[in-house]
Amino acid sequence: MALCTALTQQTMAQSGLSLLPPTVREVRGQVVALLHPGSFVLLQDHPDDLPPFQLIQCQGGRCWVRQQAWGLGVHWEVPHRRLLPAA
Repeated sequence: MALCTALTQQTMAQSGLSLLPPTVREVRGQVVALLHPGSFVLLQDHPDDLPPFQLIQCQGGRCWVRQQAWGLGVHWEVPHRRLLPAA
């Protein structure tokens, strides 16, 4: 059993994997912001001349946003990972 565990750890280390949970530093790039409906958000590559989007809702990794100038029934579906809270 110990030999199996040692081989598994060696194989995982060679492939860059670990049995230990990742540290905050390792997953920092994967953390998504908590966004509330009604708040304003920016895209990761948001143009300077475009106002922030208003968040309608998020579900299953997708979010629906709209511009205030758009009609109430017009919205855009965006992956949650592309959104940042507007300051």
